[in-house]
Amino acid sequence: MTFADGCMYAIFGPNGAGKSTLLKAIMGLLKHTGSVQWQNLSRCDIAYLPQQSDIDRSQPLTVFELTAMGLWYETGFFGRLTAAQRERVHHALARVEMADFAHHHISDLSNGQFQRVLFARMLAQNARFLLLDEPFNAVDAKTTYALLDLLRQENQAGRAVIAVLHDYEQVRAYFPHTFLLAREKVANGKTEAVLTDELLLQANALAQKAEDEAQWCKV
Repeated sequence: MTFADGCMYAIFGPNGAGKSTLLKAIMGLLKHTGSVQWQNLSRCDIAYLPQQSDIDRSQPLTVFELTAMGLWYETGFFGRLTAAQRERVHHALARVEMADFAHHHISDLSNGQFQRVLFARMLAQNARFLLLDEPFNAVDAKTTYALLDLLRQENQAGRAVIAVLHDYEQVRAYFPHTFLLAREKVANGKTEAVLTDELLLQANALAQKAEDEAQWCKV
């Protein structure tokens, strides 16, 4: 499959369908047998937002410091931020309504506040492709829809957005295109053509079959 510049794609499917695995394979975080090609893109052009559960929130970092980590491709691990880069970090925090929390420690934040900061880190990178893995798990509804609106704004500005999601209504409301996955490709295309009752039943059946086979192997 191909993700073009400026696309807005949901990766959708039942639990255990392999959605997060696919995204991690695209990012090169997992070994895979296929190939991933980023045409005319450098690593700085791709921003990745992992699931909250993949991040250690006990690290002694402030909100500003975590957000500034989005710029490490430019600064290196130990480089100092320029005035312009510091302004980018402050601007990103303002966009997610977390500017007043810049000097708070990340361990003091709620799940919703922490997710806003992770979005700010992604925005500060100013990448062409935004990849997000279950970005609204354990996040309150107000924050979820504020961040969905922010993703739509980024897409309207020309950035590609590719997100693993499990909420049917969010996909239908915000994502024009969907890749339906259930351990294998079920359908790919315009969301209204992909999220049909027939295809969703097919995806659920494939996922259940894979789970049953896995249980059989354990026995």
